[in-house]
Amino acid sequence: MKAFLVVSHPNPRSLNHALANAVRDTWLAHGCDVIFHDLHAEGFDPVLSANEAAGLATQDPTVQAHIAELVDCDLLGIVHPNCWGAPPAMMKGWIDRVLAPEAAYTFAKGIDRGDVPVGLLKARAAIVLNTGNTPLERERDHFGDPLDRIWRQCILSYCGVKDIHRRLFGVVATSSGTEREGWLNDARSIALDVHRVAMGR
Repeated sequence: MKAFLVVSHPNPRSLNHALANAVRDTWLAHGCDVIFHDLHAEGFDPVLSANEAAGLATQDPTVQAHIAELVDCDLLGIVHPNCWGAPPAMMKGWIDRVLAPEAAYTFAKGIDRGDVPVGLLKARAAIVLNTGNTPLERERDHFGDPLDRIWRQCILSYCGVKDIHRRLFGVVATSSGTEREGWLNDARSIALDVHRVAMGR
């Protein structure tokens, strides 16, 4: 079982990193080969090149490596904060560059003319964990939880991932140590559930 896990947060002591580590440790404990990328620590370049924007294959060896690892994984994990209802800039750039045409998705006619895409990722399941400072009920009822729609409908389903488990943790700014430990336990539980799905159990 191969897992690909990516986190985007500039502070290595953040809750996002703690959540990512909880997911990684859970998967490792259950026999997964986990590829882990901390985008900020690695200095990932989020800027889409002109050729990439035109749908051409990237020439960046780092992006090529991420793509190769992603398309070969059975299990996918994404961790980042909620920034204005969207992924932060570093993660958005990773999405733009790594979830690329003819790698993560294609089209039956061979070109994007607005047709329904064909997802290419072989990952059976994904976990998306986000942090935020909006109460969960307000995030859902007032804002419509745009991150859920972005990851579930606009990205992962588009690229062929069928089973998507997402959780928003908050309010982070006022959280206690006890609350955070509970969130980490929740992340471990979700990671285990997603692993079982990927294993076909």
